[in-house]
Parts: sequence; structure tokens; C-alpha cells
Amino acid sequence: MRAIRSGFLQMLVFMRRDMMLSAACLAPVLAGLGIRFGIPFLEDVLTERFSKSAVLSPYYALIDIFFSMLSPAMFCFISAMVSLEEADEKTAAYLFVTPLGRKGYLAARFCLPGAASFLVTAALLPVFGLSTRSLADILSLSAGGTLQGVIVALLIVTFSSNKLEGMAAAKLSSLLIFGAAVPFFLRQGTQYIMSPLPSFWIGKAVFEDTLVFMLPAFASSAVWIRFLLRRYLRKI
Repeated sequence: MRAIRSGFLQMLVFMRRDMMLSAACLAPVLAGLGIRFGIPFLEDVLTERFSKSAVLSPYYALIDIFFSMLSPAMFCFISAMVSLEEADEKTAAYLFVTPLGRKGYLAARFCLPGAASFLVTAALLPVFGLSTRSLADILSLSAGGTLQGVIVALLIVTFSSNKLEGMAAAKLSSLLIFGAAVPFFLRQGTQYIMSPLPSFWIGKAVFEDTLVFMLPAFASSAVWIRFLLRRYLRKI
């Protein structure tokens, strides 16, 4: 456990030296402020201008889903960039033979950032969320968002060979979160085309207002993580 903690602190030191990664830590708070105060204001402007009863408010729950995925995406993006740097410098393989070990390395680079993002999301969602959520909803969305963030991080480190490619992969892999919007816009039968995406089931759980759909979200996340983790370990 001491080695894992040391490996995690080493990542934080690396992050402090990179202003872009440091700024990524502030993104959830800044985005939360924009969502909490900007979206309702924009809703008032649009409804007054177009004389409609509701324009954005029917999608407040969807905005909350996207926000629940933001902190994990940012935190796990940081860990992915650090891992790519270590892979590029060939230091990751050496860390595997230290007391940290392979499992410790994975815990320090992915599990601990994921746990931190879960706590941050669970704390920020009640503050900046636009729709009223129960404690079970908040914890479920935080867990689902965390798993989504880990998937994005593994996609980045698996299919990128350096930080420049990692930036491009981060943009592409982040598109996976838009599966959450499918239940809000597509008909019942057609929407299941996106069922392999964990984010689809998270959106389904919120849209249908039942946490039962979080079970396939967690199950599909486990499949994605297992597949990507095996590819990543073979790569390094």
C-alpha cells in the first residue's frame, strides 16, 4: 500500500509540472459553475424570446449525466497522460519490477484517480446539478461516470504511443459519453444499436428513472475495461 501511495504521489508531482494537467483539475468546478448558473439563465432567455414553456429544462437530467462524467474524464485523462509519458520514456516497464509491481502501478495510475473522481463527482453533483437527485442516484451516476473515465483513460493509453497522439485519442474517445443522449432522442427499438456503450445504459437509467439499467452499465463497463486492460498490458 505504501508503494501504491508513493506511485500516486509521484503522478501528482508530475502533474504539478504540467500546467495543462493542473488546469484539468479545475475544469469540473468551472464547468459546474457554468452549468449551474449559465444553463438556467439561458433557459429563461430562450423561453422568453421564443415564447415557449420549456427549451432546455427537459434535458437537465442529461446535462447532469454529462457533468457526472466530467470529473472522471479529467482525472483519468491526467493519469493517461502520465502513463503515456512513462511508456514513452520506458519507465513503466521498470516500475513493474519495483515493489510497486504491475498491480500496484495500475492501482496508482487508474484505480486511485478513479476513486478520487468518484468522491469529487459525488460532492459536486448535488451542488451543481440541475435536477433533483436522491443519494442513490448521485452515487450511481458517480460510479458510472468513474467507470466511463477509466475506459477513456485506457483507450488513450492503449491506442496512443505518445502524448500528442494521446490528445487526439482523448477527443475521439470522449465521444463515447454521447451514448447517454441516445435514449432522450431515439425511439425505443432504434436506440438499442448503442447498447454496447456503458453511457447508453446510464442515460437509459436516468431517462426511465430506474436504477435497474445501471446494472448493464456496470457490466458493459467491466467488459470494456477488461478488454482494454489486456491490450494495454500487452503493449507495455
